[in-house]
Amino acid sequence: MANLIIKSNLKQVVKELRISANLAQELDKKIEEILKRAVERAKANKRTTVMPQDL
Repeated sequence: MANLIIKSNLKQVVKELRISANLAQELDKKIEEILKRAVERAKANKRTTVMPQDL
């Protein structure tokens, strides 16, 4: 699995709370699932480009 989430960027959004050590890892899993579904939707629509509407 690729590291899609940059931990330092999370801290810019979650300013008031601490971030657990494995939050970025779990977000990576969720994003990978979302992207896989988007790829399947693009393929089902006979496209070779994943687009925002595929999310």
